[in-house]
Amino acid sequence: MIQPVPRLSVPAALALGSAALGAAFATGLFLGRRCSSRRSRREKRLLPPEDSPLWQYLLSRSLREHPALRSLRLLTLEQPRGESMMTCEQAQLLANLARLIKAKKALDLGTFTGYSALALALGPRSQHRQKGPAGPDPLHPQAEEEHKIDLRLKPALETLDELLDAGEAGTFDVAVVDADKENCTLYYERCLQLLRPGGILAVVSVLWRGRVLQRQLQDVETQCVRNLNERILRDARVHISLLPLGDGLTLAFKI
Repeated sequence: MIQPVPRLSVPAALALGSAALGAAFATGLFLGRRCSSRRSRREKRLLPPEDSPLWQYLLSRSLREHPALRSLRLLTLEQPRGESMMTCEQAQLLANLARLIKAKKALDLGTFTGYSALALALGPRSQHRQKGPAGPDPLHPQAEEEHKIDLRLKPALETLDELLDAGEAGTFDVAVVDADKENCTLYYERCLQLLRPGGILAVVSVLWRGRVLQRQLQDVETQCVRNLNERILRDARVHISLLPLGDGLTLAFKI
């Protein structure tokens, strides 16, 4: 029997705001009788609902979670807004990509209990910088990886500018943006400067609980997410993939 795997990861109680999980999928612009058949074929390719047996099977046959990560994940789920953290499959994918490019220096923008930071630190032999407000005491010591993490608790833009002023542009291998949406474009631009060519920039919650599709919604956060998605789509400095994991995960590979 397959036991349900809670969806989790580092909460988006980020540097200056909060994020939330969800999922939304766009449909095409087909007309007439062909619309129904094409849409049904297309929808079969989408990921199953989180509570479906097929999705639980997918997780149970793909996740390899370190005991410290599991403990931290379960602790985070007990906290207010714990469900808003990055999902475990997102964190594992980022850790695998970090291994693939032999990353040694990662930037995690926005944190709570530090699930994604720990996932990256447990991957390659990295020097990890974690930005954002502290949540409950993280379990990094359980994994004996705390020496890899340089935690800086201050406004994210301030920290990013300090790194750029210190001459660290082009020195990071991985950057994760999981912070407030009002400043997401500014975070994206600064992180891109800090990344080396071939580095990976991950942006979390880019589907924004499906609100990106609701044109009647003109609140600042939704508008900022839409604008960033359009900006990344047209950015010739990166190769991109937007994945339907969690509330949407954009991977931008710096050229």
